[in-house]
Amino acid sequence: MADGVSDTALHSHPAYQQILTIFANVDRPMRARDLCQALDLPIVSKNTENIRSKLKRLVSRGILIKTEPGLFTQPCP
Repeated sequence: MADGVSDTALHSHPAYQQILTIFANVDRPMRARDLCQALDLPIVSKNTENIRSKLKRLVSRGILIKTEPGLFTQPCP
């Protein structure tokens, strides 16, 4: 992978597992801020940017899609 993180490492990392679990349990697109709330993280720039970078990495792997700027969801099966 271009960023040095394999898909296997992504799926086994607890932070990515938590994000994917949330998406599996909701039926709507979400923003980084929404995920921070769902993960009980304080809504501060550091946390939202960290989650946003993880979401973008999941998009680059085809695991999630970006429906509009800042809005992420699972692709339709």
